[in-house]
Order: sequence, then structure tokens, then C-alpha cells
Amino acid sequence: MSAQPETITERSLTRAEAEERAALVDVQRYDVDIDMTGLLEGSTWRSVSTITFTCEPGSSTFVDAVGEVTDVTLNGLSVDLEQVREGRVHLTDLAGHNELVVAMTQDDTGRAAGIHRTVDAADGLVYVWTSFEADDARRAFACFDQPDLKAPHAFTVLAPAAWTITSNRAPSSIEETGATTRTWRFPDTPPLSTYVVVVNGGPFHEIRERRGPHDLGLFCRQSLKEFLERDAPQLLTLTEQGLAFFGETFGQPFGQERYDQVFVPDMGGAMENWGCVTWGDMMIPRSTPTPADEAELASVLLHEMAHMWFGDLVTMRWWDDLWLNEAFASFASAWAAAEATEHTDAWAAFAVDSEPIGYRQDAGPASHGIRGDVPDVGQAMANFDAITYLKGQAVLRQLSVLVGDEAFTAGLQAYFAEHAWGNTVLADLVGALEEASGRDLSGWTGAWLDRAGTDTIALDLAAEDGPALVVTAPDGGEPRPHRLSVRSFAPAPDGGLRVVATTTVETDGTRTGLTGLPDAGEGGLHLVNADDLTFARSRTDAASLSTLLGSAAALPATIDHAVAAGTVLDLLFTGELGPDRTLDVLLDLLAADLAPSLVEALLDHARVVATLWTPADGVGAAGARVAEVAAALAERPGLRTPALRTLAMVSADPRWDVLLEDAAVDDVPLGWRILRTRAAAGRHDADDLVSLTERDPDPEAWVSALAVEAALPEVEAKEAAFQRMVVDRDLPRSAGYSLFSGAFWRLDQADLVRPFADRYLDHVAALDGGAMLNVLGLIRGFFPSVGDAALLERASALATDPAVVPAVRTNLAIGTDQLRRYLVARGLLEG
Repeated sequence: MSAQPETITERSLTRAEAEERAALVDVQRYDVDIDMTGLLEGSTWRSVSTITFTCEPGSSTFVDAVGEVTDVTLNGLSVDLEQVREGRVHLTDLAGHNELVVAMTQDDTGRAAGIHRTVDAADGLVYVWTSFEADDARRAFACFDQPDLKAPHAFTVLAPAAWTITSNRAPSSIEETGATTRTWRFPDTPPLSTYVVVVNGGPFHEIRERRGPHDLGLFCRQSLKEFLERDAPQLLTLTEQGLAFFGETFGQPFGQERYDQVFVPDMGGAMENWGCVTWGDMMIPRSTPTPADEAELASVLLHEMAHMWFGDLVTMRWWDDLWLNEAFASFASAWAAAEATEHTDAWAAFAVDSEPIGYRQDAGPASHGIRGDVPDVGQAMANFDAITYLKGQAVLRQLSVLVGDEAFTAGLQAYFAEHAWGNTVLADLVGALEEASGRDLSGWTGAWLDRAGTDTIALDLAAEDGPALVVTAPDGGEPRPHRLSVRSFAPAPDGGLRVVATTTVETDGTRTGLTGLPDAGEGGLHLVNADDLTFARSRTDAASLSTLLGSAAALPATIDHAVAAGTVLDLLFTGELGPDRTLDVLLDLLAADLAPSLVEALLDHARVVATLWTPADGVGAAGARVAEVAAALAERPGLRTPALRTLAMVSADPRWDVLLEDAAVDDVPLGWRILRTRAAAGRHDADDLVSLTERDPDPEAWVSALAVEAALPEVEAKEAAFQRMVVDRDLPRSAGYSLFSGAFWRLDQADLVRPFADRYLDHVAALDGGAMLNVLGLIRGFFPSVGDAALLERASALATDPAVVPAVRTNLAIGTDQLRRYLVARGLLEG
């Protein structure tokens, strides 16, 4: 038998290949034996995958296997390893019923490409997790790695004796198989796509509790168990609430008793593995969670849970309908949070915190239709973006408003009932909603899902035929249909604004009359897209805009504050409003008695406007304004922590030292913010850095310490930080990781860091697209916020270079567009 070539290359599966293979192959089951013992002290993962499948006799196909394939047997006969090339095992002369056995080893287990092994620096314990979206299951075991070839999976895992193994189901048996090993056997899963199966291992701390009909499990590394124990009641309650809400709303309960959530180190994001969601443990706060921490935790938990139905139970046929998975999960997350948990302001928080990101990408060079063309899996990776997630979420909300809640829910229930454990295309969902609502949605589908860009809806009060909404499409074509509300406010005796009326309308073409719109009077306001029911740029009349800019805080309800803030932030992004006026509105809102669900997002927006949008010579004054408001907010119950953390990030003024240092005694993350800001301002104290590192209970406190050093205005410090972050890429995904960008790319150090921006482009342009969650975090989280026209030109060229992988191109385009808008706002570039 010939040896397999030493160099392992791989090809991205094309849609045409997937369609051909799906027409030929019907996978009956996977039986996968995994040996994790080589990961305790080394890097080797071993697997033997037995695939039972049927196909047309005499035909040929291939199975995916990216690793060192050591043996292949088809129907009892050896297959020459010369048939293994480009990450595929080529098979010929197949029988009608086949059994394929592929043995493979994988040593690429240190860069989060499907499998990731990490050693906890706190105690030396080893943890291993897997995450297979979109086509990384092939790195762990041989398989037909495409979403529409679903099959039951049965895993048997040989692991170190001290480890706990988690998979999609509860283990059926755990056997002592030696002095140092145990064998874990897991029963068949339901028919699942390969990208949502999972095997995790390590000496996890485990919490189990019965909630209603479900056995709920939480897992984390040993060094974080005190924090998981603290958050477990909240996590378990949210899980119980979510499972109950989705089970009832979607018309069928979750498909098994056990539901686990595993928090693992060095993972960016979370993955919706059926019955065993895997999270990056950066989501577990290392200090008392703030309201925003709790809201984000609920949002992610419910998003991944929604995938149990939309994505796992019913799966898109191909990656061009990825948006159905992700947009629906995001929509359902906010829906469940608002209806079934304490986070009743979830839609208002979305309008302020997340939706603006969707508007921004949709206005730039990386805009695309929600339902994109995906010729291969590599292109699918480029669509994990704000269009798919956030615009998609908003558009699904618009659809639910259009057809009505009752019909929307009935359509979903029919859809899940008909297609459970199968694969679908968009027409299947749309058809179910059409039948439930009695509406023809064919035009809606094309207008909303296939066209890029955002409509603008403007209020016209000057026309002779009465007030109207004027809708313009970004491509100059026919506008999309919108169902939205305009809320009219008049001045109230107490100085606030009172609601006069809410006018709901369904637009038709470019101009739709607003019959019955009241006169708001002098000092009044018409708020366009009240309740944030549609995805569109909203522009009100001149008098209303003046009131909005001067009196947004006088609006009476949380959702009104959210829509007002979102409108103002969009005006900044499009260049219609300067940073100073934008900051005025944000700070006025923050000075009002806002719902806590909005405060942290608005504080963050104010900080960004002050430090990134403002011209360099005005940053100090803008930061001082934010600091004053933050210090005042710190006196309000429940807001002290986020307010002081913002204060520490925008000002190193000694006048705040006592306030901040007293609070930092019990708030370690605040301490790190203080040290970073002081380091950048020339007030670095090495002893303080050592002291805080020693008393921080976070096992990755050393990452936060590196971020302090990254803020120093010294080339040696920048060089060391750049090496770890961009070159070595060996920093764990943690709170410190996410703060590196602000510490490194500082406007007051622009001349110092500008050369690093070109080097950054060199490195990210060479990325191969593997380890999606972590690599995209690097591009999105560390794109330079300083630069010039030459940097923009080079980054733009890379964003269109076919030699750069699609996911990197897309995110380079997003970062480049944002930097260009920063430079225009700072007066460094013509608009």
C-alpha cells in the first residue's frame, strides 16, 4: 500500500459538489471512535470513523478527511492511500449499501481549527473542545461534511481517567479501561448535520440540576468554578425559561431530557451543538456581573438554544440559507428574552446596542443580500457578519409584524412539524407563513432578502396633499414594503414630551400618506419608526429633528429613548451630524433617568464618539465631558460599576483618583481600566501592575496585565503586544483580549502605532480562514482605528484581492469603511 503524501492540503466543498453528492448518497449513520489520550501531554487526536451509507451501485464519490489518514477500508477491502488527497478520500465502484472505515490522526489541535487543546495557565490542567461549523468536522473524523447529509452519530471516546467527556447526549456508559483511562460511550443522536455534533474533554467542574422536565448541566474549567457557581442560578433559570418558551411557541419540546452548556477556554463566541452548547468562557464575568453582562449572557444563551430548533432540528440545505439559522436564532433570542425572562427591554437594547452595527455594514462596501450567493463553504465563512445576524434579525421582526404574531407563530409550528430532522430551503418557511397568514410573500422575499442596502424613510410634512412617508431605496429602485409606526409627541406641562398618537402604516412604493397624523405643535416631535419595527434609516422633519437633538431625554419610554439614540448614531455614521452634537444627545440621555438596560450601551457609544470619532485635538475635552456624566451616574443604584468603568477608560485626570481607587478595591476589572488609561497617559506604576495581577482571581490576569503594557507610549511595549496579539496569536480569548484594541490603537499615540497598521494588514491578509471564531475575532476586534489615506487604499485593495480568503476580505472591507468614516469625522479626510 502506498503512503499518503506528507503535505496535507484541502479543498473547499462547492455547492455543485454538495448537490451532486447529496443526490447520490444517503448516510445511514456514523459510529466514531475517538482517542483523546494523546492530548493530555501532546497534540494528537485520533479517530476511527465508520460510515454506513447507501448510493447508486457502481458510482464514485468522496468523503472529507483533513488530517493524516492512516487506513481506509471500504466494504472490507483496503483502499490505497493514494486515493487520499486535498482533504478527501476518493471512493470508486461503490455498492448499493456501503460501510466505510477511515482511521485518521490530527495534530493541528492548537489553533481552534475544529479541535482546540489548551492548558490552563492557572493550574496546568488540559482542556479540549471541538467546534465544527462550517466544515471542520472533517478535521476530527472522516465524514460527508455538508449540512444536508444528516445522520445519527454515536461516539465512543477513550480519554484520560480524570477527564469528563461531554457530547450531544448523556453517556450510556463510562468504563474504567485501564489504570489511567476511561471509555465513554454515547448513544445515537437524532439525525444531525456534522457541524452540530460535539465532543469536549477535560477535568471539568460540573453542576447539574433538574428544572422541570429537563436535566440541566453546566461545565467549566476548575479555575473558574467559583464564578460559574455564582452565575449558575441565573443560567439555570434562563435555560429553564428558554426551553419552556421555545417548546411551547414552536409547537414541540426540545428533543431530549438532557441539556448541557460547556464553558471552555480560548474560544471566541459560542456554538449551538445539539444538546451540548459550547461557550467561550470569556462569557463568565470574573467580577460581579453588570446589567449588560447579564443581558448579554441571556442573549447568547437564548440564541444558541433557539438553534436547537432552527439549525439543528431543521437545517438549511446549503450555506446560502445560513441567514435562516443565524438571523432566526438572534430574532428568537430577543423574542424569548422579552416574553419569558426579566429582560423585557430586549428589543430596545437591540435597537441601541446591536442594530446600529447592521446599519453600518449595510451602508459600506461589505453590504450584500441577506440571502447571499455561496458557491463554496469558504464563501459561507464570509457571511458570518452583521448582515446575516443583525439585519436578518431586524428583517424577521419586520416579517412577524407584517403577518401578525398569531400567524407567524402558527406558520413556525407548521414548519417545524413538517420538516423535523430534515433540511429545507427558504421557500419551505415562506410557504408555511403564507399559508398561516393568507399573504403572498413572494415579493417581500425578493425585496428584503436578495437586495443589499438600507431604505431611507423620511417624513414629509410640506406636501399639499398632506403628510406622507417618502421611502427611497439605496439602489434607486422600487423601495421595499415596510410596516412601521410614527409616534407623535407634544410638550408636556412638566417639561417632558407626552404621546399624542401612534400612527401605524404599511408603505406602498415611494410615497405613502399618513392620514390622521396629528399636529405635534411647536416643540413637538414625530418619531419615525417608533418601536423599531422595520430595518430602515429613519429621518423626521426638520422641526422634529431639532426637538430630538435637544430633548431626546424628555421622551417618556425606554423604546423611544432607544429609537432616538439609534437615529442620532446613524446620523453620525452617515456624516449628517458631527461628533460634538452626537455626544450632546448621548450625554443628555445618560443624564436622564434611563432604564438600566440602555445605560451601559449608551456609555459605550459616548466613549467611542469621544475617543474615536472626535478630532485628536478635541479628544481630551470630549473625554472630560463623558467623565463628568459617568461620575454622576455612579451615584445611582445599580449603575456605579459601569459608570466608573467608563470614567476610568476616558480620563486619567488625578481629580478622579480617590473615587476610582476606592471602588477598584472590590472591582478588579475597574482596576485594570485605571492602569491602562494611566499607562497611556504616562502615569504607569509597575508596582501597581504587579499588585493587581496578584490579587486578580481571573486565571488569565496576565492577559489584562499585557493590555496595560500595550497602552504604554513606547515602541518596545507596542512591539511586544503586537507580537503576542497578531504574530503569535497565542492570547486566550478573555476580557483582556477584547481590551487590547483600545489599549494599542490610541489616537494620542497615532504616530507611534501607524507603522504597525501596515504590518497588521500583512498578517491578516495571509490568514487561511480556519479557526473561524478566533480568527474573525482578531480581524474585527483589532482592526486599526488610526491610519491615513495610504492605509485605506492598501486595505481596500486587499479587501478585493481574490488571493485573500473571502471571510478575511469581507471583514477587511468592514474595518476599512469604519476607519474611513472615523478619518472623515476627525477632519483628516474629505468626505
